[in-house]
Amino acid sequence: MDFGILDLIRIIGALGFFIFGMKIMSESLQLVAGSQMRRVLGTMTTNRYTGVLTGFLITGLLQSSSATTVMTVSFVNAGLISLVESAGVMMGANIGTTITGWLVSLIGFKIKIANYALPIIAIGFPMLFFSSDRVKKWGEVLIGFALLFMGLGELKEAVPDIKSNPEILSFLTEFADPGILTRMLFVLVGTILTVVVQSSSAAMTLTIVLTTQGLPLDIAAAMILGENIGTTITAELASLVANVHAKRSARIHSLFNLIGVTWMIIIMPWFLDGLNWFLDSVVPVSEIGVENQFALAAFHTAFNLLNVLLLIGFVPHLVKLARNSVKSKGEEDEEYRLEFINKGVFTPSEMSLAEASKEVIKFGQMTKKMLKWFMELSNEQKNKRRGKLSMKIQKVEDFTDDLEEQINDFLVKISENGVSLKGSLEIRGLLSIATDLERVADIILRMSKDIERMHKNKINLNQDQRDNLNKLAGRVDNAVDVMIQNLSTEASKVTIQEARAMEDAINLEVKHMRKGHMKSIEEKGYDVRAGIIYRDLYNGYERIGDHIINVTEGIIGDGMKDEEA
Repeated sequence: MDFGILDLIRIIGALGFFIFGMKIMSESLQLVAGSQMRRVLGTMTTNRYTGVLTGFLITGLLQSSSATTVMTVSFVNAGLISLVESAGVMMGANIGTTITGWLVSLIGFKIKIANYALPIIAIGFPMLFFSSDRVKKWGEVLIGFALLFMGLGELKEAVPDIKSNPEILSFLTEFADPGILTRMLFVLVGTILTVVVQSSSAAMTLTIVLTTQGLPLDIAAAMILGENIGTTITAELASLVANVHAKRSARIHSLFNLIGVTWMIIIMPWFLDGLNWFLDSVVPVSEIGVENQFALAAFHTAFNLLNVLLLIGFVPHLVKLARNSVKSKGEEDEEYRLEFINKGVFTPSEMSLAEASKEVIKFGQMTKKMLKWFMELSNEQKNKRRGKLSMKIQKVEDFTDDLEEQINDFLVKISENGVSLKGSLEIRGLLSIATDLERVADIILRMSKDIERMHKNKINLNQDQRDNLNKLAGRVDNAVDVMIQNLSTEASKVTIQEARAMEDAINLEVKHMRKGHMKSIEEKGYDVRAGIIYRDLYNGYERIGDHIINVTEGIIGDGMKDEEA
């Protein structure tokens, strides 16, 4: 057979064409239906069984098991669904991803969709210039769909015809009735193919194309099994730099697929015989002219469906295995790190906003902790204890600088990948909130420096000043509690009234303190140095209150702040 480097490059280019079309179509569908999909995922995963249905529907619609997985991981991180429920979603995603094989087998080969690709693009292209963001995204969906099948057409032309090449045909006939070791060899080939092309759908499409050119069904079926493993290896490698939730989610997916592939390798000859008998009896594929590709798509669906039916009862055991194999290091009191945002597992998309929201809630809880330590510091007389509290505040404040930067970087990456109008408003709110929380941490640190300076210079506040500051600190602490409650509540259910009342109480208290302070300056024997510390502290509390109310405004989208102002 005359097959050179240029032919290989052509196959790679055709695969790239196909993957690019699928990427555009999938990402545009996510933007069109992303918020609805997130809502469906949050409400329909009440148990592992409804989770399977949810995973199937979302993956079938979005044509991307990765999109379903990223939503699932983000919802686990955000505490919206459990690991048991997420396992059901991933099982359903495995069934949903087989729809790609049916589309390619039935539409891509029986209907020459490539002939209609340019008219489809002609419809989608003008939609890109509409003012409506939703219409634009539907235009991209149409263009991606057309490009996907144009890529499939190129792939069919690029792959050599095995039936017309006696050398390859002779080599493959040696595996006409492959034993278990040979099946394992082609499982390995399918695994490597998927890891190389970074897309199980693309690898499966290439395998289907090869069957139309003469690749035996049993070999192709073994490669399909390998592609099921390959997609989990990609996620496992990426999760090495991710958090424990992502690692466990990837591990559950891996265990599910590995167990399924293991039993299928053993019984595959009998399974294929039974499948062929069923297809010949129920669906005369010879009459529709898609024998091999139809049978391969049927095998892929039947395998994943049976695997789900066999293993869904063992989901708690899979979760236990995942937890035992991916140990949590725990969150020690003095250890601070990103807990919810995944690094390196998936390209951030609008589906990842739940992770960012959860990280912002944690950010708010950290400011609460810093305020509690500062209130202790303000009334602590022992130097050693004050030193420990100051170090805690300094350490957390250093982390908040990095936390704000990483949250902002994550949100910017989501924006760069394209978001809906609703997603854009949510991102703006989260960016604003992260900035305000970081400023609260800065103010608490500066106030702790004032306390250190006061003790270093042996400056003492009088009892009235201490009582006033403690009373004001209590009001600010209550306002922080309301802020955290609002951060943890769905934005549409958050109201401004309680937060505004807290802010008004803080401002009124500061107003009284400021009046009293100005009056005290006129009194004889007034300690000017203590007065300066006192003034800086109540002004610091007032500024904290301002940023706290800004957080609630950021949640409900009320009065987005102009950073320059």
